[in-house]
Amino acid sequence: MFKNYIQTKLERAVQKYFKKHPEVKLVVVVGSVGKTSTKVGIGTVLSEKYRVRLEESNYNSPVSVPLAILGIDFPEEIRSVSQWLTVFKAVKQRIKQPTDVDVIVQELSTSALGQIAHYGTYLQPDVAVVTAVSAEHMENFKTLDNVAAEELAVVNFSKQVLINRDNIDGKYAANVSNAQINTYGTNDVAEYRFDTSDYTFENSFTGLFYAPEWTEAIETTLHLMGDHSIRTAVAAGAVGVKLGLSAIEITNGMQKIRALKGHMNVLRGMNESIIIDDTYTSSPLAVQSALQALYQLKVPQKIAVFGSMDELGETSAAEHEALGAWCDPLQLTHVVTVGEDAEKYLAPAARIHGCHTVSFKSPIEAGAYVHKFLEKGSAVLFKGAQDNIFLEEAVKVVLHSTEDEDKLVRQSPEWMAKKQKLFDSLTK
Repeated sequence: MFKNYIQTKLERAVQKYFKKHPEVKLVVVVGSVGKTSTKVGIGTVLSEKYRVRLEESNYNSPVSVPLAILGIDFPEEIRSVSQWLTVFKAVKQRIKQPTDVDVIVQELSTSALGQIAHYGTYLQPDVAVVTAVSAEHMENFKTLDNVAAEELAVVNFSKQVLINRDNIDGKYAANVSNAQINTYGTNDVAEYRFDTSDYTFENSFTGLFYAPEWTEAIETTLHLMGDHSIRTAVAAGAVGVKLGLSAIEITNGMQKIRALKGHMNVLRGMNESIIIDDTYTSSPLAVQSALQALYQLKVPQKIAVFGSMDELGETSAAEHEALGAWCDPLQLTHVVTVGEDAEKYLAPAARIHGCHTVSFKSPIEAGAYVHKFLEKGSAVLFKGAQDNIFLEEAVKVVLHSTEDEDKLVRQSPEWMAKKQKLFDSLTK
């Protein structure tokens, strides 16, 4: 009851804020994967012209979203009346004071049907970006059709919508009715797209960014890894066009986009190796995309380390087996798994396809294995989930320097205590 009261009060405050400050634009990002990277990429590009507010973390519960939009810190004690009184005092001040931003970029998450639609009861985004429709929270959604219906609900209350042409099946996009819809991606049929002319590990992607509003494409360089990361930059560029940035502002902004911690972030490994740190979370589409990026590298040895994927419900066995089939023995010297479902379903499928595969219960054990067999100049992909996996601890074992540990996710004292408790239980 208390939580519902707080949420309703905050949502009404957001409505009051935009009524008081109609000049402030709102951009929202929804989708099964890639929301946080896309959000930050959009903020990076828009910062070339505008004052931008966004929360870099992806903690976006129904209660915290209004606070993030208003730029107010979430209280440490959610049931503390005194702290909430302080919050609402700050909220009232934010509504009254002159605007301190031009654009707000907000990520909207969902875990069940109806949650995205609820945001439409108090938000009317100027631009909405839909990053993907893929398996997520399948214990609740059950089918991809339900996932699509949930994520694309944002179309019904947004002024303009950008849909990822590469990661959303056309049959879903065909069912939406908003006339102000465009597509983006690396696909030739996408209206906003990036065509790669050259790729090197040192200089990343060089190519042309196309927008239907322009008579000519602009050349730019994207310092990212993987085609799915390109789409993040394209979404950012497309939003920039929608909000009136010039071509030079957009190309400058796109060149400044960098990988986030645990999101396809390239780190230096021991023995002159390359580490692709994609440990923040994991899903079938994200694993496939990360593997494709690993396969593009020209190195003497490639190793893939996978953690069990969460939130797949009854589809977990089939999804893990399908990813095992994606493991190519001509590309991968070793396939390493951490977690029960990865060991039970992914590892056997990878073996059937000819991959040398080993499984561990602890990420530290997996890191030690990679450390033992890592050859000079190799590349290692660490693709893990958050709960009960924590592959960033495996990355630590093979880093070139301990100084780079601050580039990993979940390194706060609170997270480290939680992980230590888990690891202690695994040794009993």
